[in-house]
Order: sequence, then structure tokens, then C-alpha cells
Amino acid sequence: MHKIVAKVTSRIIERSRSHRDSYLQRVDEARDDTVFRHKLPCSNLAHGLAGCSEGCRSAMLDDTVPNIAIISAYNDMVSAHQPYGGYPEILKEAVAAAGANAQVAGGVPAMCDGITQGEPGMDMSLISRDVIAMATVIGLSHNVFDGAMLLGVCDKILPGLLMGALQFGHLPMILIPAGPMTSGVANKDKNIIRERFAKGEISRKELLASELKAYHSPGTCTFYGTANSNQLMAEMLGMHLPGSSFVNADTELRTGLTRAAARRITAMTHPGNASFPLAEIISEKSVVNAIVGLMATGGSTNETMHLVAIARAAGIRINWDDFEELSDITPLLVRIYPNGSGDINSFQKAGGMALLIKELLEGGLLHNDVKTVAGTGLERYTEAPQLDSGNVIWKKGPETASDDTIIAALSSPFEPLGGIKVLSGNLGRAIMKISALADGEKTYIKAPAMVFNSQQELEDAFTAGKLNRDLVAVVRFQGPRANGMPELHKLITHLSITMDRGYRVGLVTDGRLSGASGKVPFAIHCSPEALTGGLLAKIEDGDIIIMDAHNSVLSLQVAPEILAERKALQPDLKEHRRGLGRQIFAPLRKNLLGAEEGGSSIFTYDDE
Repeated sequence: MHKIVAKVTSRIIERSRSHRDSYLQRVDEARDDTVFRHKLPCSNLAHGLAGCSEGCRSAMLDDTVPNIAIISAYNDMVSAHQPYGGYPEILKEAVAAAGANAQVAGGVPAMCDGITQGEPGMDMSLISRDVIAMATVIGLSHNVFDGAMLLGVCDKILPGLLMGALQFGHLPMILIPAGPMTSGVANKDKNIIRERFAKGEISRKELLASELKAYHSPGTCTFYGTANSNQLMAEMLGMHLPGSSFVNADTELRTGLTRAAARRITAMTHPGNASFPLAEIISEKSVVNAIVGLMATGGSTNETMHLVAIARAAGIRINWDDFEELSDITPLLVRIYPNGSGDINSFQKAGGMALLIKELLEGGLLHNDVKTVAGTGLERYTEAPQLDSGNVIWKKGPETASDDTIIAALSSPFEPLGGIKVLSGNLGRAIMKISALADGEKTYIKAPAMVFNSQQELEDAFTAGKLNRDLVAVVRFQGPRANGMPELHKLITHLSITMDRGYRVGLVTDGRLSGASGKVPFAIHCSPEALTGGLLAKIEDGDIIIMDAHNSVLSLQVAPEILAERKALQPDLKEHRRGLGRQIFAPLRKNLLGAEEGGSSIFTYDDE
């Protein structure tokens, strides 16, 4: 085991001790040695049987038959979740054949950041993660289940499912992915078309034609954004079956893996069998494995909040220092867009998760002694699934990549470190992703600030030609409590064009970007946010800002006595808090924790 991995893990264990002990005590109190439904009064149980088929009713009356919940994020608006429409019947059939019963316990919302990007609905995106967690708890609250299958993929959905599911950590659970769509227009070509449209060189019709070729079928988007980072994170946590994360949607192998997941959760829930409850799979060591996996692949910056919140739900406390320290010793082994030209299908074809985990295990960068849904030991995840007479079997994964421009060997990595840096200074703490910055000079920016209080203000300035200069764009009042911390990916096109014109450009914001943020150097998740006392609220146009990844510095070059005389801007945020239903989230929004604490309202009072 690498000494830094061991050191960070020990630090997390010690930091988390009281919280983790309290969480595990609650888990132990909830355990039982029989099926849970038979603890219910007869009338209560009868209500749970009233809607059952005859087969379901017979199984539920047998106290040796486990009952397994299905919590689904299905809708047919979001491409990544559209395949889930047919999963319940597949899962019920497979579970029944394995000797158990399955019921759809509840559904959770699944919104798409791609659809809401730059639109008012995006202000509800991060908050939706808490709603998903709460809906998961409601679905499991009938206490008639002995395990659960969680169906979710995208940005807030998978983290929200785990945050809610961990409240029932005494139950075995498994995450079941739906898989990515096949590759369409290359991501680099797609962005060129977007930039041409922003410059006025092509029509909306031409832009739409390109986008329809890029996003063309059911399944997860193919770039390495938050959705695919979630899938990698889930496998590193041991919550997916080995090698199941990136098998394309609507294929025979995908269906075979879905059935295999149903059989596995059934085996995990049968009384007397070796149980692997969720609380034991999500551990300090598995969380460290997830961080290392994300660093080795240049994963989404959103995971610096999502994984914090997932860990917190399990009584584990991690922070950005843990991410940075692990990033500094984890080599970059994967180059897929926005860190390279390939996509998630290229990664899968080159060797995928089995090869990545093999390299990291051999380098002593992962904990092997963890529990997973496949059993004990992460080495199980160096095997790859394949079909054999309609059934899934696992065989030893590849020794080397079929394309070494996509997956590098540990002995010859693309970069010596993973690519997440924590910047600190008088502006607070922020995250900078450097794995997508090909030019080392981009990791140091010193330029005058150009201040914006909304995304629209920056877009208007671009259209008016005001961005044609060296600048650090400061987009503030985008933090959790201001307007729900929307993703600002829409702005990257305008800033990228400005960079292409020869100007030095940076971005500082208390908002978020996605894993597909590309070539613009940024300091995001800036904490404290402008609304809650952050110095961002005092920045003025022309102030010099330094972003220095090498020295981990984020600094406003204004004398303290001058800053003391300035008054923090108090913006009118009504426009971003009302309309399209945003007003209904006010109680959650005002309790959202800061970005480094996970950006959730669920845990605001968890120390009480």
C-alpha cells in the first residue's frame, strides 16, 4: 500500500471516528435475523399484499423468502434513464427465479443537466439530489424489504440514491446501471460546432443537427462528465457488479448483467447467507478507492461534492485536502474527453475498469481488503464480464490496453498526478481541475477581474465584444445558498473562444462546472460563497486575481485596508429563486451546507 494512501485513509478513519461509530450503532440497532415484513401487525402486512399478484402474495406470506425493493429513477425524458422502463419486469423475473420476491418500492426524480443547462431549471439541479435521497428513504420506509436494487445513473441521481439508501445501511443493496449510448459525433467536433454557432458562423438548424447526432439514442452521454464519473465511482465503491458500468444500453450483455445483479442481491439477502450490508460496503477504505479512481481518470469536479455527501451519509468525513493529497500521488492513466479525444466507449474498448483497477492495485494505490457486492476483495474487479450461452461469466481482464492513447500503464502515465488541485488564499478555497489543461501555462493566470453576478451578464458581455482582453471572469452569487449552485458549463464556449483569440483567461466562481469543462482554467466551488461572507462579494472590475495551481494559490491582489472599506454587494436574487417552481425549494436552499461539506441540506443538523 502506498504510504500516502495509507496515511490519508488513517486520517479519514480518525476524523470520522465518532460520526462513523454513531452511524454503525444505528445500523446495528436496525438489523434483524428474519424477514422484516413479519414484524408488522397483520393489518399493516395485508395492506402490503393487497396489490400483489398471486405469486407475489404467496412469496410474501413465506417467512423464508426475502423481499427486495426496486427504487427506480426511470423516466423517458432523460436518455440515460429511459432504458430503466423495462427493468422492473426483468428484475422481478430474475429475483423470483432465484427464490425471492421483488417490488417497485418507489420512484425518484431524475432531471438532466444537459436539458436544463443555462436555463432556470438548472437552479434546482443540486437540490434535486436531496429530494432524491428523501424519496429513496420514503420508498424504503414501509420496512417490508430485506434488500434493495437502486436504478440510477446521472449527475445527482446516483449520489442521491446512495445518500438515502445509507439511512438503511443494515440492508444489502446493489446499484444497477443502464449503460452509455453508442458514440455519435466526436466530442471535440461537437464543441467546434458550438463555438462556430456562438461566433455567428452557422445557423441554429446546423447546430441542432450536430447536437442530434451527438445525443442520438437511449443511454448515458458518452463524454466523461459527472454521469460517467458516477458510474466509475460506483464500481470503485464496490456497488456495481464488476465491469458493468460501461456496457452499452440495450445490448444482450447489458440485459445479462441486469439479471445477474438481481440474482446477486437475492443471494445477499437470503437469511443465513453471508450478508454484505450497504454500511459495510461504503467504508473509509472504499471511499478512498473511489477518490483514487476519480483522480486516475480525471473525473468530474462535481464528485468533490457528491462523494463528500455520500461519505457523510455513512458517517465518514472527507474533505478537499484528502482529494488533493491523493491526486498528488495518483498518476493520470486515462485520457477521454474532456481530457483527451476518446470517449467512454473508447475507454471500455481499450480495457475499461478491469484494466484500470489492475494497474492501480498493482501500484498499491487501492485498498483490496474491502467488501463489495461481488464479495470480499477488490481484485474481483480486475475481471471482465462476457456472455456464455446467454449467462454472464467473468474472466480475467486484459493485461495491457488495446489503445495506449486511451489507457496508460502505471509505469508510463500520461501525467504524474491526477489533476485536482485545491487553491487557497484570501478568496477562500476552491477546486481547480488541471487534467484537461494541456498547456502548463494555463495553470497560472494573473489578470484583471471582470465581474458578473449572473451567467447572462457574461453572455451579454461576450456578445457585445467586451471579453476581448486578458481577464479572470468572476461569476458570483452562484453558490448553494444563493441560487442552488447551478452548473455554469454554458459559459465555457464563450470563454474558450476568448482564449482562442489569444487572450489569457480564467474563471473564478462559487458555482459549479461539469466534468466536461474542457480547456478553460478555473477555480470553482469557491468557499465561502459570496452570499455567506465570501470575499467574492467585494471584488470589483479591474482587481488583479492570481490563480496558481502549482503553488495552490487563489489570491485577490487588493490591499487589506482597501478591502476593509468596501461593502459586500447584496444582490437581489428574487429572479433566481422564483418561477418554474424554484420558490418551493426555499427551505432546502437556506440550509444547504458549503461545497466542501457536500452542498447538502440533509446533514445540516446531523450532529444534533
